[in-house]
Amino acid sequence: MHPTPSLRSALAVGAAAAVLFTATGAAAAAPAAPPAAAAAARSAAPVPPSAAAPHAASAPPAATAHSPYAQLRPLAELSAERLATGDLVAAAKWGTGSPIDDPAREQEVLETVADQARRLGAGPAATVRVFRDQIEANKVVQRGLYRRWDADPAQAPTQRPDLQEVRKEINRINGALVRALAGSPRARSAPYCAPLLTAATVRVHQQRRLDTLHTAALARSLRSVCTGA
Repeated sequence: MHPTPSLRSALAVGAAAAVLFTATGAAAAAPAAPPAAAAAARSAAPVPPSAAAPHAASAPPAATAHSPYAQLRPLAELSAERLATGDLVAAAKWGTGSPIDDPAREQEVLETVADQARRLGAGPAATVRVFRDQIEANKVVQRGLYRRWDADPAQAPTQRPDLQEVRKEINRINGALVRALAGSPRARSAPYCAPLLTAATVRVHQQRRLDTLHTAALARSLRSVCTGA
């Protein structure tokens, strides 16, 4: 997952932004983003190598700890972290005959995060919507990797992770994501949520050097973030 700075990478970022805007309906209808949104978007935009200062790519955008961007960025970061576990789940299931879809496990996750949201005073319905997207995005990664490994067996994993240990890590990330959702209701329901979330997504894409598969899955995982608190 280390593409070079190329047209393909640029198109992947653009695709993620397009999916986010389309999913939230904000691309055509939202008013102009406030200065904070514009600043975050500018900070997340790629900088030509000739103009970049040392370590500029990792410098965070100008945003206070309580700004809408600062509340939304952890959602993109945690979603990308959760997607990375999709690689491990796929490797754990590959060659075992275990299906990618696991309704019992998925229902367990949704019930757990809904209960966590209630305890935090957050909306369980909105939390469940986001986590349905998280689950589907994880399966996008798994299916994409299966297709890749079927086409080129040399790329298939040679070691099988312990699925129960992977799920413990997923549960940890789930809890952090629920807390991030509970801490950002106003930012997620604001009209400028979509452009700020897109800026955060682009930043995460650049920092993690996501390939096309994981970029598309990241956009899928965030589809319901801006649909309300």
